[in-house]
Amino acid sequence: MSLNSRHELSKLRQSETTSKDFREGIHRLAFILAIESTRRLETVTYTGQSPISEFEGHTIKPRIGLTPILRAGLGMTDALVLEAPVYHLGLFREKVTLQPVEYYSKLPSEPSVDSIFLLDPLIATGGTACAAMSMLVDWGIPVKNIKLLCVLASREGLAHVQAEYPELEVRCSGFLVNVFSDGDRLFNTTKP
Repeated sequence: MSLNSRHELSKLRQSETTSKDFREGIHRLAFILAIESTRRLETVTYTGQSPISEFEGHTIKPRIGLTPILRAGLGMTDALVLEAPVYHLGLFREKVTLQPVEYYSKLPSEPSVDSIFLLDPLIATGGTACAAMSMLVDWGIPVKNIKLLCVLASREGLAHVQAEYPELEVRCSGFLVNVFSDGDRLFNTTKP
């Protein structure tokens, strides 16, 4: 983990961090995760024209879709500066059974992308991430073409996700020290 990531994670964990600072920290960490996640993607070379001369440029070859898990995953979406469609998945954890419940899906009938970046800032039990993965695989995206990007995760939650989907590439900024409600901190809806 980079020094910048450790610094941002420390700020997120502080109780006095404002909602604005929390959103900005999530954005910066998601940007770092995006750079790491695109580093090994296949590229295509093309010839472009600058104001002075021709140049050889590169663009990412696979068509990538961004899939934030609502609502906290929205805080990561803008940081991934890819020209990519965004497919929203709404899942929440039922209070008694703690099982994920789908309440919204904006997946078209068939995928028009090759790869998905699944955005979930906080993985506690891994149940919601696994439910989202199941939706994406059922939609037609192979596990090997999905990358799960998270800001924080519990070791148990990551182990659960990796046990269900061993081929899944996971990028995580850090591990949970204590739990905070990412959506509430992101959107300033914490209860006094």
